[in-house]
Amino acid sequence: MAASLQTIHEPGGFSAEQAFTVNALPALGAEIFNIDLGREMSANNLAQIKQAFLEHHVLVFRDQDITPEQHVAFSRFFGPLQIHVLKQFQLANHPEILIISNIKENERPIGLGDAGAFWHSDLSYKEIPSLGSLLYARQLPAEGGDTHFADMHLAWQTLPLHLKKAIEGKQAEHTYIKKYAELQARSPWRPNLTQAQLEEVKPVVHPVVSRHPETGLNTLFVNENFTSRIIGLPQDESDDLLAQLFAHSVKPENVYIHQWQDNDLVFWDNRSVIHLAAGTPDHLPRKLYRTTVEGTRPLAA
Repeated sequence: MAASLQTIHEPGGFSAEQAFTVNALPALGAEIFNIDLGREMSANNLAQIKQAFLEHHVLVFRDQDITPEQHVAFSRFFGPLQIHVLKQFQLANHPEILIISNIKENERPIGLGDAGAFWHSDLSYKEIPSLGSLLYARQLPAEGGDTHFADMHLAWQTLPLHLKKAIEGKQAEHTYIKKYAELQARSPWRPNLTQAQLEEVKPVVHPVVSRHPETGLNTLFVNENFTSRIIGLPQDESDDLLAQLFAHSVKPENVYIHQWQDNDLVFWDNRSVIHLAAGTPDHLPRKLYRTTVEGTRPLAA
């Protein structure tokens, strides 16, 4: 369960009131200024952050200077943390943190360099997917490295009626390995999965349209990286229908493009948005740390 907003949490505890501002972004998301996630924080501040998170779906905390311990501690206020299946890319002594990086040391990748190459919702391939992810910039490239976010509530609201009818009551399979071989073939970042890792990521089934457990809003819950088929349809019909849903979801009017600044921490709702890493030139180093908060089983709309 998420830590109570009244709980004092190590390291440092969260109890002192901070005055911060929340500025909505034009299409999706909000920037938060004048808050230090490494300092103590009051229960009221945490409640304000949670409300902004539910309202805006993507929060951009500017100018953060936090340790891995503080990153993990803040993340845990929103729920237990999930450990990524690629454990070889964990931060040393911090298994909750996945390193997202194109850097190599001694000819070996230190992190997952091609994370987010396709539109996805983090861990939608798990029986209990993610509530949200918190990604902290540690080293940014001089160009590239943007992250795109698409509003899946808006995608559902604007979906043509014939597509709404086509997916009414439907479920879809999600699998981690849908694009894995393709990713392995085009980049050096994907190791072969062990049998134990494959056991962690067996295919699961979720509603195509789910209801957000906190806001009650309907959302389209499919993504090109992990959603492999719609249950009950022939594969060709499923492929065609999913292609239409994917294309509709990422129309420009649904999307916020985050251009990273030094020391940004971005917290997004995996129940409300999908995201895509736009790519970084190979010769420009990029390193970010990610925690992932466990959610609940998706609810059928």
